[in-house]
Amino acid sequence: MTSRNRRRPACWLLSAAVLGLTLWCAPPSRGADEKPAPATTANPEIDVEDLALLLKPLTVDELAIEADGWLALLKAKVAEISRDEIAVRALGAAPPPAPGAGATPPPSTQAAEELARKKDALLEKLNGLREQRTALIDRLNTVLAAYKAKGGETGRYDLYVKDVSGISVDVKDVNATWKTIVGWLRSPQGGIRWGLNIARFVATLLAFWILARILGGATRKATSMTRRMSNLLSDFLVNIVRKLVLLIGVVIALAALEVPIGPFVAAIGAAGFVIGFALQGTLSNFAAGVLILLYRPYDLGDVVSVAGVTGTVESMSLVSTSIKTPDNQTVIIPNNSIWGGIITNITGNDTRRVDMTFGIGYEDDIGRAQEALLDILKNHPLVLDDPEPVVKLHELADSSVNFVCRPWARTSDYWSVYWDITRAVKERFDAEGISIPYPQRDVHLYPHAAAPEA
Repeated sequence: MTSRNRRRPACWLLSAAVLGLTLWCAPPSRGADEKPAPATTANPEIDVEDLALLLKPLTVDELAIEADGWLALLKAKVAEISRDEIAVRALGAAPPPAPGAGATPPPSTQAAEELARKKDALLEKLNGLREQRTALIDRLNTVLAAYKAKGGETGRYDLYVKDVSGISVDVKDVNATWKTIVGWLRSPQGGIRWGLNIARFVATLLAFWILARILGGATRKATSMTRRMSNLLSDFLVNIVRKLVLLIGVVIALAALEVPIGPFVAAIGAAGFVIGFALQGTLSNFAAGVLILLYRPYDLGDVVSVAGVTGTVESMSLVSTSIKTPDNQTVIIPNNSIWGGIITNITGNDTRRVDMTFGIGYEDDIGRAQEALLDILKNHPLVLDDPEPVVKLHELADSSVNFVCRPWARTSDYWSVYWDITRAVKERFDAEGISIPYPQRDVHLYPHAAAPEA
């Protein structure tokens, strides 16, 4: 037998010994039904922010184990609270101590005081247990938020938390009810916590309201430096900035009030989709509003004639435009009706021509009438020299010889010039004996011979 063959039995024996030692030292394997223990429940008072950091690297399966672990702690605490609440109800319903034999004196004062002390001690303990329950709910909600963010389903956990939250009181026991309410108000996890939350909510809203005003003013100042931007677009941008800042402030304030903002934001998105679908007919108005803001056919304060309405533009949104008529009526016109029709901006330019027509009789002197009209226009202080006013013989009408009179004036002086010139022409023509004829018709009568008698 060679030396190699002699070494084989020794190697086998050594391998068997190592294997046996390994199996003997190895820890017992975990059963198929045994679940791994949660890793974050060792310290139930762990800080919520620290807990959130510990949960970040965990997978969805590991987070499910953590959620079950914290749920078990919460369940045990709720069970303890329930037992103590039953004990309080039992003390409240306990009959008074029986009097001594053969006598009918009132119940023992000492026994009643002992019963009250036990009840007060239980109520104080209950307040502490409820604080611990609230702390456990906060930590379970932190785990559930991480679990949901990674695709876990938290419906059954949420329902359990909702069911065991809050305070149950027996309104028949006035003393217990009062002490429960006072204890909750004084509790760091109860009244004090919600008082601070409400203070943060109000302070956040106030801060964002001030911030919205500041950013709105900054936006208005920035847009005013751009000459090509209309007042309508400037007002629109200012309003958008303010409303967006206020909306962000409301969301942050609700978070400070411990309101879950995830469902709130989702509800806003869903509501926006539903409203957009229901109001799809207004999308054309929205598009027309955007085009009006971009192309600026009119601005705030302009006198326009749109959709059969003439008046001053007061305000505009992406859906409609508000116009005030000269007789002080406010007319709201959909933007689609404006953009789809003819837009006349009456005051869009600084100057405007005043078109008037004056007639004289056929027997009147044409040259003298034209000189009188030119003299009136040149001497009027509101008539512009450039462009030069025009007075021309325009038409030989049925009853009059008509002159066109076209002076130029500032847009704001249009009606003053129109009315002043009309009055001045009447007075001047009367002074110079120039007639202003009214419609005339010549009637010619022809006699007819009488029919011969039969």
